[in-house]
Amino acid sequence: LGTRVMEAGENATRKRRFGTVITPNVEHLATSKRPKQSAISGSCNFTAWSKEEVASFLQRNNFPAITVQTFTDNQIEGRHLLQLSVNDLKAMGITAVGVQKDIVNALCGLRTEEVTRKQKVFNDPTHGHIELHPLLVKIIDTPQFQRLRNIKQLGAAYYVFPGASHNRFEHSIGVCHLAGQLVETLQRKQPELGITDADILCVRMAGLCHDLGHGPFSHMFDMIFIPRVNPGSKWRHEQASVEMFDHMVEANGLKEEFERWGLGTNDITFVKEQIAGPLRPTLEEEEDQSPCSTRVWPYSGRSEEKGFLYEVVANKRNGIDVDKWDYFARDCYCLGMANNFDWRRYLAFARVLEVNNTKQICTRDKEVSNLYEMFHTRSSLHRKVYQHKTCKIVETMITEALVKANDHLLLPGKYGPVKMADAIHDMVAYTRLTDSVIQLILLSTDPNLKESQELLQKIEKRELYKCIGQTQPTAYIDWTDTTSIAREIVNSLTPDELDGLPPLTTDDIVICVITFDYGMKKDNPVDHVRFYMKDCPERAVTVRKDQVSQMLPHKFAEQQIHVYCKKRDHPSLKAAWKYFVSWCRTQKCVTPKGGEDMASKCREPGEEEEPGYTPYGTPLGTPAKPDPSVANQGDLDHDVVIKKLLFFQS
Repeated sequence: LGTRVMEAGENATRKRRFGTVITPNVEHLATSKRPKQSAISGSCNFTAWSKEEVASFLQRNNFPAITVQTFTDNQIEGRHLLQLSVNDLKAMGITAVGVQKDIVNALCGLRTEEVTRKQKVFNDPTHGHIELHPLLVKIIDTPQFQRLRNIKQLGAAYYVFPGASHNRFEHSIGVCHLAGQLVETLQRKQPELGITDADILCVRMAGLCHDLGHGPFSHMFDMIFIPRVNPGSKWRHEQASVEMFDHMVEANGLKEEFERWGLGTNDITFVKEQIAGPLRPTLEEEEDQSPCSTRVWPYSGRSEEKGFLYEVVANKRNGIDVDKWDYFARDCYCLGMANNFDWRRYLAFARVLEVNNTKQICTRDKEVSNLYEMFHTRSSLHRKVYQHKTCKIVETMITEALVKANDHLLLPGKYGPVKMADAIHDMVAYTRLTDSVIQLILLSTDPNLKESQELLQKIEKRELYKCIGQTQPTAYIDWTDTTSIAREIVNSLTPDELDGLPPLTTDDIVICVITFDYGMKKDNPVDHVRFYMKDCPERAVTVRKDQVSQMLPHKFAEQQIHVYCKKRDHPSLKAAWKYFVSWCRTQKCVTPKGGEDMASKCREPGEEEEPGYTPYGTPLGTPAKPDPSVANQGDLDHDVVIKKLLFFQS
């Protein structure tokens, strides 16, 4: 450092090539001075500059005549400045590193001013004030993105939880914000990763557009409606998000905007790959699109060196991504529930490390409990809200209404009217398909929609199908094969065993098979996370479950079966209850949860109560079995009684 100060002192009177005077100041040596800010200010819309105006800008910033002439000879105009890279400068013949850096700094000043001048600020109830890049604002101001205002984030849960009125629109903006926060944190803490402004913009854009493909009532459309009208279909909303993104870019002329901000074909591919995974997967990758499971790098938008960027918006490796962070915070805020996961703390410890020749986002070893809490929060939200028994039956009734209306309610598409189920292949029609389809059905005068209207009116009057009970299967059940379960239930009793109650048919029974997990089916997602220790921040390690706590779950997935009856009269409900209890006994399932309450509802006034059963299948009033692990159980109980008597006497 002393040598550098002496050299600076010897050259203190010598002016640098670009007008900056070097002084013997140690603080100045730590940071190189950029071109004068005053020369950049007032640039207005620099992307519209001619090559003469670009040359004038370079002259005002004291660049030498040969550099100015090089820009002029290469026909560099304002629209090229955002895309100009160091490699482009080398190709133009500007090879001096110092000159390249000063040009890049000058262009960064232009970009920063342009972004600041055109960016918008959104006041979000969950994350506060969010500043969005002008290109992202252009995307928001399109019909394809604005349709998300009319798609409920939690689908039919709004019919059960009055606070669940938020939409995919604000969720997408929140994911965009958190994606930028995470990548900017990594860029600031680890500059050696080479994260560029284009990388950050693409990741934020993927967060903004990741839900463009959702249909009416969010997951109800692709998880229930589409399988009903197109059995065997593997269509998912992520696929539609990519198609809607392409349609949005083409319909609104956004490709020129992308080029204006320096984004090319690879960047657009990168955005789409973050949303839906590899665009052209191999046979091996179709089974598992996780980057850690493929031998050949499946992505083309970014190289394997920047593979960690694919873990920000939709993390297929372990499920820790900003999409979950936003809906945890937003859903809990709107539902009035507590959110135990702090994404800001995760950001503070996030770090990219190399694991098996791939770079992954890791966190501190002490944060493992926080991650288990995050996945537990996900499971709790599914149990309490997303898979609530009333939410599920409302979704089922809406789905039935849409299925009955599918052949009669047509949407204007690109080549003519299309059905709702076919709109997923026509983005012009799909743009018009939102939650408002319910109102279209209710307000229609078409007699073919009468059955659909009656179902929707029952929802409005709260005449819902009755929940008979819930149970847990002993073996895994395919959630799409519910008809066979209903058939087994109605065949579990003969007419003589119904004691005069009306028999039910398969059409009278509705089955919902629900799976609860930590996001990776039967796997523990934390097993796929890598951690680092305080004393060794460059080495990635695993943390076993038994190293964390003995109170963590041993199983990470389970199923529940919810059984509903469409008929609401007492005899039919009682018959449905008998059917269901009989089926549970033959299947060796636990006695239906909430069954005693339902049995009491099914009894006529003055009818005798039948012997009840506990949720564990034993008759009510059965004495508890002694615990074999406790010796002299009787003596222990006797001692407890004596101690209590002595205590009260004293």
